[in-house]
This record gives sequence, structure tokens and C-alpha cells, in this order.
Amino acid sequence: MTQHDVKSPIEWAQAACDSIMSTYTPMELPPAGRWHYHQGVFLCGMEMLWEAQQDDRYDAYVQAYVDGLIDENGNLYFARDELDAVQAGLLLFRLEKKTGRKKYRLAADKLRSLLNTLNLTSEGGYWHKDKYAYNMWLDGLYMAGVFSLKYANAYGDPALRETVLHQEALMRKYMKDEETGLYYHAWDESRAMPWANQANGCSPEFWGRSLGWYGLAVAQFLDELAADDPGREALVNSLHDFVHALIRYQDAESGLWYQVVDKGDQPDNWLETSCTSLFVYTIAKAIKHGVVGQECAAAAVKGYEGLIRTLQFDEQERVILPLICIGTSAGDYENYVTRPTSENDLHGVGAFVMACVEVQSLVE
Repeated sequence: MTQHDVKSPIEWAQAACDSIMSTYTPMELPPAGRWHYHQGVFLCGMEMLWEAQQDDRYDAYVQAYVDGLIDENGNLYFARDELDAVQAGLLLFRLEKKTGRKKYRLAADKLRSLLNTLNLTSEGGYWHKDKYAYNMWLDGLYMAGVFSLKYANAYGDPALRETVLHQEALMRKYMKDEETGLYYHAWDESRAMPWANQANGCSPEFWGRSLGWYGLAVAQFLDELAADDPGREALVNSLHDFVHALIRYQDAESGLWYQVVDKGDQPDNWLETSCTSLFVYTIAKAIKHGVVGQECAAAAVKGYEGLIRTLQFDEQERVILPLICIGTSAGDYENYVTRPTSENDLHGVGAFVMACVEVQSLVE
């Protein structure tokens, strides 16, 4: 492992992207041939790497995925009853700006129109999916929120900006635990889900990756909001408190975070890499935005170094990121700690690439 230790964070991001690129063509990214947030998260990480390095291989790979699924009239097949379908739309804005091709705007319009059809809680919160009636999940804030702000800014849709900020405010109102500063994975207004606490409607645990989606979303919201936007102060305060809450639960020995974030003392709990990657990104981004100070940098760097220590390599020296929880619905403690892990799941590799790109400035 010694020869690998000398890579910079950006070089690790490159190695991870190159490993996936050498394994899959853009249309083979799993689940193959689908407009899906798994690919979207990975390709958003690759896009961040391209922005840092300007290596046109990455630009071409991202565009090949999008072009393989969207025709010249902006038609694409996507799930029309879930927030997850929106996330890959983040890839459309730069492509339209770069190429001037109308199909990217037309596809973005279709995804934006999905938001008009979503079922809502009594206070206007998006249901995460139709099959999860009256449920808000932390995941959804990233899956549709960042796209919505980018769309509002690119195409002049200020009402959409207000809607997005309202989603975050509802999550803070109903899903934040004041004692820990963490957020429950899901909230069911109807109290009908088997996991729902009958007093507050929340799922019972603080699941790592859902918290990571929340942090990623709020950090990127700040990229899209003007300095004088009236909604900015609440987000800054929220992210400040959230980052300090996360740092309290970082594992002191490994630098990683646990699958169930606040229960690292449980013998069946385990350290998970996708949430760690998202937390490293969130902390580093919060420092960049001036939301928290340099006193938080050590936690981000420690988390990053912990991630590098987990890496494995195949016979071709391609990077393998292990300990990635597979896709997971809300549930009880046993639900989370018994979930299978995977290697190089795009959830995790995309988050890892984002973390590496963002933490680069902290180690220079």
C-alpha cells in the first residue's frame, strides 16, 4: 500500500474515475441503460473532477451517458413518481451551456415538470415516492433540490427556489433531533409506516448515507443562492450545526463514520465509506463557504485519510472502494446493520470522488 499513499486527493479521484471508466462504458454503468441517480452521483463527481482538472476524457464520458439516454427532442425514459429520477438532471446544465443544444434544456424541462405532479404532505412537502405515501426522506433534498436551484437560476423560475427552501425547512422542523443535532432518515406525516414513531412520525435511526445526502444538498444549495438571498441565513446556521454534530460522532481510531451514526458502541454496527465520503465533502465545503472555521479541517482530513486506508486494488491496480451500503429504505436498527455491503457501488465511488476533489484544498 506504500506506493499508493503518496497520491494527492485529486489523483485519488482520478484513479477512482479511471477504474470505473475501464470497467464500464457510459451506458454500462449499473443499472445499465437507465436514467438513475446511481450513475448521476458518480458522474456528478466526475464532473467536479473535470472542473478541477479539465481532462476532456471525463467530459466526453459524462456526455456519452446523457446522449445515450436523451434524443434530439429531449425525450428520455425516467421514473415519474419519485424524486430519485431528478438527480441525474444535474448533468444537463453544463452540457447545454457548452453545446447550445436544445435537447438538454428540453430534458431538464421534463424533469422540472415531474415536480409539479408529486404528491405532497399537508404543508407542501414532497412525498419521496408515490409508494411511500406522506413520507419525506432526507435523500430527496439532494435528489431534487440541487437540480431545482440550478434550474431556477438557469431558466428563471424563482418560485421553484422557494419550494426547495421550504423542503429543507420542513425537514428541519420534523426530522431534526435537537439532542444530537442529527436528522432521522425519514418522516411519515401519516404515521402509517411500520417504522414511524407514533409521537413524531420519524424513523428510529440516524442512517449515515441519508445524513450525507442532506449535508451534500445544503452545501450545494449555498453554491446556488445569492449572498443576499433571504433563505441563506437559515441554511448557513443549519449547516454549521450539522457539521459540528457530525464531527462528534466520527470514529476516533479510523476517521470513518458508522452506518448508524450515533451507535458506534454497538458490536454489530460497522464503518461505512459512502457516508464518510459525503461527510468529508460536506465539512470541506462548509469550510470553503465560511460556514465553519479551520478547526473543522482536521476532521475532514482524518476522514479522507481513513477512506484511503480502506482502498483495495485488483490485479490491474484499479481502485476498489469497499464497505459501501447498498440502496436502503428507512427502517429500524436491524434493517441498517444487516444491509449488505458492496465494492465500487456508484453511490460510494461518486461520493468518494466528490470528497477527494473538495478536500484537496485542505491538504495543499
